[in-house]
Amino acid sequence: MDPTKLAVGDIVLARVAGTVYLHLVSALDPVRKRVQISNNRGRVNGWTSHDRIFGICVAIDGVNRSSAEGKTQTRDAPTAD
Repeated sequence: MDPTKLAVGDIVLARVAGTVYLHLVSALDPVRKRVQISNNRGRVNGWTSHDRIFGICVAIDGVNRSSAEGKTQTRDAPTAD
């Protein structure tokens, strides 16, 4: 995942105090390479750096999130040798 492609409203996996949580991206600071993360109750948790973002939520309950399109990496299928 390329953190420079993140947008406000994306849902990301972010490490906070040693634990990984889902957070809502509520603001961007590309110059300082960080994003502001919020919880599901509207509270802003603070800023975190791009290196603490580990993934983006691409689907919820089997429904694809269109905002995640083009922001994920695909893995090549294994080949039989």
